[in-house]
Amino acid sequence: MVYKRKSYSAGDTNLNKKYKTKRRVKDLDQIDEDLQEKNAPKLLNQEVDFDKPGNAQFYCIHCARYFINNQALQEHFGTKVHKRRLKALQDEPYTVEDSERAAGQGSWKQPAKRKIETQPSTENQPKKLKNAT
Repeated sequence: MVYKRKSYSAGDTNLNKKYKTKRRVKDLDQIDEDLQEKNAPKLLNQEVDFDKPGNAQFYCIHCARYFINNQALQEHFGTKVHKRRLKALQDEPYTVEDSERAAGQGSWKQPAKRKIETQPSTENQPKKLKNAT
């Protein structure tokens, strides 16, 4: 068995940066901002954008990913990647007060846990019909 010992981008900083940032996703604090009540409806009900997968209609707000259809989104909800992200989002994000406590200006306290659930599915909800009178 032959093992690769050399990185192809060792001397080329542009390639090295490209490989490190290729699959960059949002950080947990950015996703926490998206989960707030004023931002979440905007992200879940986006306008049609032909440049994004599924025309930006199937979006997982916890993982910050677009999917091509509702079936792919529903399958994603059962994956380990999604479940790990939900578990990571259970801890409240750090604040300035937490950093001051860590520096010795106060007593340390355990970060609070919160309940994070998968976003509701739009397909399983009954559609509202207008009364035709």
